[in-house]
Amino acid sequence: MTLAPTATGGIDLPGARDRVETILTQFLDRKQADAEAHNLPTEIPLALRDFLSAGGKRLRPVLCVLGWHAAGGTTPVPASVLQVAAALEMFHAFCLVHDDVMDDSTTRRGKPSVHRMFADRHAQRRSRQAADRFGTSAAILVGDFALAWSDELIHTAGLTPAQLARLLPVLDAMRSEVLYGQYLDVAAGGQFTDDVERARAIIRYKTAKYTCERPLHIGAVLAGPPRLLLDSLSAYALPLGEAFQLRDDLLGVFGDPEATGKSRLDDLREGKHTVLIALTLQHASRAQGDQLRPLLGCPALTEEQADVARHIITAAHAPDRVKAIIRERYGQALAALEAAPLPTAAREQLSALAGRAVWRTT
Repeated sequence: MTLAPTATGGIDLPGARDRVETILTQFLDRKQADAEAHNLPTEIPLALRDFLSAGGKRLRPVLCVLGWHAAGGTTPVPASVLQVAAALEMFHAFCLVHDDVMDDSTTRRGKPSVHRMFADRHAQRRSRQAADRFGTSAAILVGDFALAWSDELIHTAGLTPAQLARLLPVLDAMRSEVLYGQYLDVAAGGQFTDDVERARAIIRYKTAKYTCERPLHIGAVLAGPPRLLLDSLSAYALPLGEAFQLRDDLLGVFGDPEATGKSRLDDLREGKHTVLIALTLQHASRAQGDQLRPLLGCPALTEEQADVARHIITAAHAPDRVKAIIRERYGQALAALEAAPLPTAAREQLSALAGRAVWRTT
């Protein structure tokens, strides 16, 4: 199952997504032309264009558009709102490029991660160590450009002063929340405990609020909603975001790399403090825990060793427990959606999106 949006009840999500893609492509084309005109490196806009064109769920732009419709925004969606939605995807590129550097991930969306691409490109001209360092430095800068350009997309979208006044506090909150979430994730790495609540806190800030809640809020405040609607959208988005990340954690260890575009060794090699691992350590025997801990966070972990880890995780029934939490959070999201004061078409689209997000295999 994919997250491909559908057109329902006058809400044309595929059309909106296509327009977001066009905005991003045209923006980066202009950046490439500007770089060429000023004799500056074109590798930066080209790297971002390749990164963005490699795929991605575009969940945040879609939710931004649905937030607009949920608040009674007009159809078709104004170009200004779609440019804000595109800015969210550009900001997400910043997060992912830097995340891959911090996690030392070699692939993203089935292609070499940005730091690996730059390192491999320069490997013949430099020592391997120097090439790797260059790749890391270049990727950090690519991410910095994506952050700056996401801001440029916001401020050139043609929003009214009233829209900007409502948008900027939500945008600022989103950026701070995801960076705090990322810090919590980094700080928890290598600490192999059964602390489920700490793992859930990471999910709340790094995924639930950033991926689901704030994009909905951003689309909604552009239409100028009452406060009550934002609370209703949060009641839907937060459990959905937790279920989304829990599914991601399962796919990170048990998924098909051909489908997900990422190695299923990365999370184990990094020693991510996920709910899946916390539940494993909570319910595994002492012997199983002692066998698992040296495998977690091992940068040279082999597929054979990973299979041992997966066997222990499965024997502790952690995947089944995570799936039960996913079902519970999915039910909470749908119940909140049913109670929310939303237009019928927006409610139907948000319900369908929840199903695609929670039960996906990629």
